[in-house]
Amino acid sequence: MKNTRTAKLTILAVTAMMLAGCAAQASASPQHPADLNKGTAAAQLRLGYFANVTHAPALIGLQEGILQKDLGKTKLQTQIFNAGPATIEALSAGAIDAAYLGPNPAINSFIQSRGASVRIVAGATSGGAELVVAKDITDAKQLKGKTLATPQLGNTQDVALRTWLKSQGYQTSIAGGGDVSITPTDNAQTLQLFQQGKIDGAWLPEPWASRLVAAGGHVLVDEASLWKDGKFPTTVLAVNAEFLRQHPQTVKALVQGDVDAIAWLDGHKQDAPAAINAQLQAATGRQLPAPVLARALQHVTFSSDPQAQTFQELVDHGLAAGTQKKGSIDGLFDLRLLNEVAPAKASADGLGED
Repeated sequence: MKNTRTAKLTILAVTAMMLAGCAAQASASPQHPADLNKGTAAAQLRLGYFANVTHAPALIGLQEGILQKDLGKTKLQTQIFNAGPATIEALSAGAIDAAYLGPNPAINSFIQSRGASVRIVAGATSGGAELVVAKDITDAKQLKGKTLATPQLGNTQDVALRTWLKSQGYQTSIAGGGDVSITPTDNAQTLQLFQQGKIDGAWLPEPWASRLVAAGGHVLVDEASLWKDGKFPTTVLAVNAEFLRQHPQTVKALVQGDVDAIAWLDGHKQDAPAAINAQLQAATGRQLPAPVLARALQHVTFSSDPQAQTFQELVDHGLAAGTQKKGSIDGLFDLRLLNEVAPAKASADGLGED
């Protein structure tokens, strides 16, 4: 499939943002850890999330009223995004205060801002990302000359696909060229293009991977097979660093909501599909087919531990994919609030506070 002129301009614009960074933030020096004993409760908290199964803690937190309950008098406002780079741009700029998103955009923002933009304060989801391709593609050797999609240039699945293709001997380009063409595309449009035979597959999070399987595709790569013990972070909870400094009590309440939503998911496995679909209906006007949702839930696990030990490898993947610059992620994590409320202690693995 040929990229349109608009798509090319969008890719180039996003690339410029990712590789150049925000000029105002790039000159900032890393902030000191927030003083958790200072600050005030925020009047409102603006939260970003995706309408994906990999964001089920957010979906359940909203559907069951868990997040608002834990936030108390702080008014919760939400905004739905399609992929991480757009979300992290809003978060870093202060347009939202916190977000559920993939790890790679958080890494990129932290590096570009030299530690001034965001902090990861908790985890949410592990697993739930796959490369689904057309039935006639049964081996990586058949991918040369094919077109694959990802949610957005530089998002976590985009980086994963480019990294895996490189391990298979393929060259890719962030402009869409190379041995295998990668076309960052909205998830819903990706499904349509796959059904129409205009793309050959996509590396997607759940439930979109399961939706492509239901549309006749099959899994060529389950990302879990590429990680030790099959564990890798798909979704984390990040906050604007300045918001954390000003309102640590509010961030603690949000983290408590994340922990409580995950506990609800673990304790209500039979009720979870209906609750997730109810929130998807409220947020997007559509529900997932029961078989698609059931398959998607089989491929994810929920944990408030962000798995910091995997992040240096994720940095290496971003560098190899050409979607980020070199830089340190020392200080990316602030898990002190999480470790005050979670049942098990999470480690920052030397990359911040715990």
